[in-house]
Amino acid sequence: MAIASVDSNDSTAGNPRPMATLTIRNLDDAVRDRLRRRAAEHGHSMEEEVRQILRQVVEPAKPAATTEGLGSRIHNHFASLGSLELDLPSRNDSPSAPKLEP
Repeated sequence: MAIASVDSNDSTAGNPRPMATLTIRNLDDAVRDRLRRRAAEHGHSMEEEVRQILRQVVEPAKPAATTEGLGSRIHNHFASLGSLELDLPSRNDSPSAPKLEP
């Protein structure tokens, strides 16, 4: 796939600023057919489908919606349920000897 030209058009058809024109040569027929089907599924032209694909691909990555870590998000999600206090077993300095049966 080779890009033949990228030009600026005149400000026509009510466009407030000039829009670029992109020509793509040597596009596989299979790719063109998939673009055509995809455009039909979305209810618009192949040209609009390509514009939307290009916008999505070159758009800067959006920052994560939250800066909280996973543990904090889990804690906040379940915080409304209240806390659960468990009794911890007493700790000894030495472990108990294993009970072996003969």
